[in-house]
Amino acid sequence: MKRILITGGAGFLGSHLCDRFVKEGFHVIAMDNLITGDLRNIEHLFKLPNFEFYHHDVSKFIHVPGQLDYILHFASPASPIDYLKIPIQTLKVGSLGIHNCLGLARVKGARVLIASTSEVYGDPLVHPQTEEYWGHVNPVGPRGVYDEAKRFQEAMTMAYHTYHGLETRIIRIFNTYGPRMRLNDGRVLPAFIGQALRGEDITIFGDGSQTRSFCYVDDLVEGIYRLLMSDYAQPVNIGNPSEITIKDFAEEIIKLTGTTQKVVYLDLPKDDPKQRQPDITKAREILGWEPKVDRAEGLKITYDYFRNLPKERLFDEAIHREF
Repeated sequence: MKRILITGGAGFLGSHLCDRFVKEGFHVIAMDNLITGDLRNIEHLFKLPNFEFYHHDVSKFIHVPGQLDYILHFASPASPIDYLKIPIQTLKVGSLGIHNCLGLARVKGARVLIASTSEVYGDPLVHPQTEEYWGHVNPVGPRGVYDEAKRFQEAMTMAYHTYHGLETRIIRIFNTYGPRMRLNDGRVLPAFIGQALRGEDITIFGDGSQTRSFCYVDDLVEGIYRLLMSDYAQPVNIGNPSEITIKDFAEEIIKLTGTTQKVVYLDLPKDDPKQRQPDITKAREILGWEPKVDRAEGLKITYDYFRNLPKERLFDEAIHREF
């Protein structure tokens, strides 16, 4: 049985990856320090003989006994509210964390796939964004802790690939949504749905003309799986190229939820990207991948998940443990 380590395994994306690799017959080891992850995302897996959970911070030395075939490094705060509240931990997991994962991979002879992000493109001057675009990032702005952590992570991974001959894969993830997102994580989709469910006004930052492209989580997981099993070592964009303005997206959420609350406009946060749309030519050509779930279908599934949560979870505050 192939063994895989998934860091950030109790998080939104990490937990869906745990599900997929358990289903594929892997022995899955999930690792998470629970700084933003939630054990409720993976508790259904605890009873399985081919699943383990390590409560550990990947920014510290990692020891995993026995054979290890693959490592997915998905540990990281991943939303503005997270990396603005815990900036140093965000930098550490993208630097010390990836160094530890790559060192473990060398010892075990494992293949590593890292979760990079469309944020490496910053506030882009090229649209849509191709993998060849180097980005437009403010390294000392409030978002720089996340953007630069991910850019460093890519550079460190490629250095291990070229210098040590390590098998590495790099995915640049664009906006993704689905069940198990945290309502309080500050990203636009859970923010809008959370406000609708709580009967609060819908808040749009800026004039709502900025764009995002939303990919359903099952599509993303399929892209990750295909990239891991491919022989391609350069970065690959995985996301849904269907672009929408935030203002139009708010209208879709209002229609979906039936909320009667008004829309309120607030100042745009510093360095917030004005455009976000992946060029997925490489994913199509190299992986034979493209998204299958359209936004209307994915939003309905996600809304059903959120509205069936216990009422008290609608009012959860973002709580971060200190490390």
